[in-house]
Amino acid sequence: MIRNERLENPRYELVNGEERMMTQPSTNHRRIALNLSSILRSYLRGKRCKPFGEIDVYFDENVHYIPDLIIVCDKSKIHPDGIYGAPDLVIEILSPSTAKIDRLEKKNNYETFGVKEYWLVNPKDKSIEVYHLVDGTFRMDDIYHDYDPIEWKMLTEKEKATQKLSFKVSLYDDFEVSVAEVFEDMI
Repeated sequence: MIRNERLENPRYELVNGEERMMTQPSTNHRRIALNLSSILRSYLRGKRCKPFGEIDVYFDENVHYIPDLIIVCDKSKIHPDGIYGAPDLVIEILSPSTAKIDRLEKKNNYETFGVKEYWLVNPKDKSIEVYHLVDGTFRMDDIYHDYDPIEWKMLTEKEKATQKLSFKVSLYDDFEVSVAEVFEDMI
């Protein structure tokens, strides 16, 4: 019988003092995480800010998450057993079982603890919602979409002209992410 290490050693998050077991990510979830990891690592190589994937983030004694990806610019928050304090950027890849928590509870906590930028990546509709912290409150920057060739062909020229196919990461003036690259090779 094949052993499943994840089932034998489940990972938990602490949400407002309540332990919640994390679910097993889908193939597309993992593909998106790998694509994003490559994008972040490539751009941030040699820079002050550092990317991390699935690392423990401790906000306080009642809030502990394991986001899909983060960027941390303050090296004093990086410890051998995880990150202590708010990352500068948090990315959550939505799944049917976690979407509500990511959109509500986690978003509220990330906002409260001072995360500067928050992305909700939706594999189902190939979209990325980007939020920036402004005066202590998350404000939506925009929702960025990837279009398959058939969908793109159905848009009018006017609609195509208004589509944003990439977006800037607020931490750096020259850091731009292509939405198509995030969703590349999904099945």
